Amino acid sequence: MNELVFFINNVIISGSVTGSIYAIGAIGVTLIFSIMRFAHFAHADMMTFGAFMVLLLTAAFPAAGASFGIPTALVMLPLAMVITAALAVGIDKVFYKPLRAHGVKPIVLVIGSLGVTLMLQGLIRLFAGTGGQSLYVDDRKEIFRLAVPFEGVRAPIVITEPQIYLFILTLIAVVALHLFLSRSRLGKAMRAMSDNPELAQASGINTQMIVAVTWVIAGGLAAIAGTLLALDVTFKPDLSFFILLPIFAAAIVGGVGHPYGAIAGVCSRLCRNPGGIQLEHSTTPLSGQPARLVRTAQQFGVCEQ
Repeated sequence: MNELVFFINNVIISGSVTGSIYAIGAIGVTLIFSIMRFAHFAHADMMTFGAFMVLLLTAAFPAAGASFGIPTALVMLPLAMVITAALAVGIDKVFYKPLRAHGVKPIVLVIGSLGVTLMLQGLIRLFAGTGGQSLYVDDRKEIFRLAVPFEGVRAPIVITEPQIYLFILTLIAVVALHLFLSRSRLGKAMRAMSDNPELAQASGINTQMIVAVTWVIAGGLAAIAGTLLALDVTFKPDLSFFILLPIFAAAIVGGVGHPYGAIAGVCSRLCRNPGGIQLEHSTTPLSGQPARLVRTAQQFGVCEQ
């Protein structure tokens, strides 16, 4: 039975935490690809930016969560989502929209997103420093140890407070996105543009608005994923290095351009690495990244083999 408890703690719970974060990130990546047809490598840095905004807001109002009985970081999350969504829309208008207007190939947009990645990383490191910081500024992270009622079982099942919030928010985000894409008029317009942009534009769909809404959703999801990850472990300026490739792998395995497939892709990804996100194992996060990013771009079909 001790082995079963070990399996629950280190595979089921830890794997579900990792999968939830990867799923939210992968959904944002595949939404952007389905509408704008390029792999947005700066998405992981938008996740880091969203977590950093939560950190700043939590430090500014550390006691705000006491009135609601939840961590202050979760109270500040909606505002951070708005800020991150505004950043995503601004990045598109400043960097990507002019490139699309010139009719460049998708690989040019991919290279542009790498430039945005370096810019965001530099800004975050400039203001956040290089060390790790906890989002629990004036709160205490609760750890629940559930005793197993069987003889001979010494270890308890362990789950933390942020992990419970993570599961709840992931479920809410996935269900809300499903209802939006399947029931709302705007969501159906996004699906139409994903299937055939030219036909959607000829049908009278405002494609510019669809692009803006896509960035808003992707930015909001990025803030959620980054904040939940930082709550579970800690906030680090180089957080994006550890989650960029896994979320792209989940998006690719699940089917590029299919938001629901991104969730299924996470399940297959966890079969390979169920142990969770290990932030401390890499001391040189830039090592090998350019070649890996090129291989990922090739998988997306935006770079020649």
